[in-house]
Amino acid sequence: MVIGVDSLRVDKESFSGLDSALMSLVSSEQRSPSLLDASCEVFVHDLAALAPTDATAWGIPGFEGELQDFSPEHWESVAERAREMVADIDAFDDCTDDNDDEDDFDEVDHVTAAVLRDRLSLIADKHHRGEYLRLLNNIESPVQTIRDTFLLMPQDTAEEKDAIRSRLSKVANSLEGYRESLSESAAHGKVAAHRQIDEVISQCTDLADSGSLLENLGLSADSAEVVAAKEAFGLMADWLGEQLSPHSASEDAVGRERYELFSREFIGDTVDLDEAYTWGLEQLREITSRQQRIANQLYGEGTPVKQAFRNLNNEERYNIEGTAALQQWMQKTADRVIAELDGTHFDIPEAVKTIEACIDPAGTGGIFYTPPSDDFSRPGRMWWSVPEGQHIFHTWQELTTVFHESVPGHHLQLGQTLAESEKLNLWRRVACWNSGHGEGWALYAESLMEELGYHEDPGTRMGLLDAQRLRAARVVLDIGVHLGKKTPEGSGIWDASYAKTFLRENTAMDEAVLAFELNRYLGWPGQAPSYALGQRLWMQLREDALTQGMDLRQFHSAALNYGSIPMSILREELLD
Repeated sequence: MVIGVDSLRVDKESFSGLDSALMSLVSSEQRSPSLLDASCEVFVHDLAALAPTDATAWGIPGFEGELQDFSPEHWESVAERAREMVADIDAFDDCTDDNDDEDDFDEVDHVTAAVLRDRLSLIADKHHRGEYLRLLNNIESPVQTIRDTFLLMPQDTAEEKDAIRSRLSKVANSLEGYRESLSESAAHGKVAAHRQIDEVISQCTDLADSGSLLENLGLSADSAEVVAAKEAFGLMADWLGEQLSPHSASEDAVGRERYELFSREFIGDTVDLDEAYTWGLEQLREITSRQQRIANQLYGEGTPVKQAFRNLNNEERYNIEGTAALQQWMQKTADRVIAELDGTHFDIPEAVKTIEACIDPAGTGGIFYTPPSDDFSRPGRMWWSVPEGQHIFHTWQELTTVFHESVPGHHLQLGQTLAESEKLNLWRRVACWNSGHGEGWALYAESLMEELGYHEDPGTRMGLLDAQRLRAARVVLDIGVHLGKKTPEGSGIWDASYAKTFLRENTAMDEAVLAFELNRYLGWPGQAPSYALGQRLWMQLREDALTQGMDLRQFHSAALNYGSIPMSILREELLD
């Protein structure tokens, strides 16, 4: 799951907007909204105008029928807004002093300002380096943004269908602007790797063909807007193959300089990448040893771990057939866990006790979470994007995935943030997302469930370890490929071919999902390690917090109440 962050400005013309924003914020007895909070309120609505797909994700009305064009001008406006917002923070901060209590930053404002500076400086840096113009991969680039926004749009009323119709009508223009950005980047020799272009061509072709998910948005499949959007994706596929692909490179690695930027963005802290690579290898050895002990316990001494995987897959009690049954199992499991954890290990806000399990029609192989709208009128949802041809699902392997996406994972984490409306401003609640914090928490939540007794079954414990092993393997694979390191055996240099074999050796995932995941790591550098490295930072933070006197329930509540902020800032704020 990824939430984009872009920009805002505050100038003389903005103060009337700030006044209304201040009035719209709800005061609490404990804290009144500050000028910085009001600025962030305007910020988010400005972001919504710049990127209507973000407005849909955040549940901000008024932009349902709009679509950004991803042109160079779009990215320039985003960067300019980011720069101006940083200037506004500095101006507000300069106005505070010991003798002017009304204008002084309080503790919440200081955190907000630190997080804004951290996140917006990254936007400016990436824009300066041309990273947004070249953005293309199989999971988090404009084609997927356009496609996935329709999944979040309700389609029940005539007004809602009109919004879908309007947004569909803008797909062609949006993709044209995207081609302008890719062309400008290509003119400077900056083009995505060949395999990423092939992946996006395939996705565009699927959207253009009969059976496209665009035909299932509540409109007639032969309506003018659906047909035009499908044609636009077909044109995009042709352009990528004919115009961009000849300029692409076969090299997947991005190199240390770019990787360090992405790593800091995703993890929310500066990490020694070489030490992290070594740590990942150590984690793999430890997890593999634990898996071997379970394989021996389940099927006899000396049973290979891979054989134990196959045996577990063949056990009928762990098998679910069909996506309808999968969806029902996900929903039932999530509802049960919410009921059991609330009031015991967590204090779950009432609005967060509702979650929806969904099947994603895109069929890419990914599993992800979309948060509630800010007012909770749209619930949080966990999505399973089932690849074509997959009909059997194994609960021994996937129970931990439900914990990751629902409770105590993403759903609790993001839901609790939204519930903090009396303390956190709108930007902190809906627009600020850090992968090391968010994905690190969700992976920490998986291991926490073992501590809480939810993996007494050695089969599901094997599934937890499979998930942990995959995340450790991601650290090694991602850093190994993109930094061009020697393979663990020392016999060569990491490349895509070696990475595929390495991934197959270290996970029980289906081949279709494995292919998607590998291409994701190769095209989205720095993101995949944020899970395990983020979990590592969470575990270190927990240990220090408990040492300072917190109990586990207090730690969870206090840490999540900050929202998704960089781990370096969270650590500074949480500990004495």
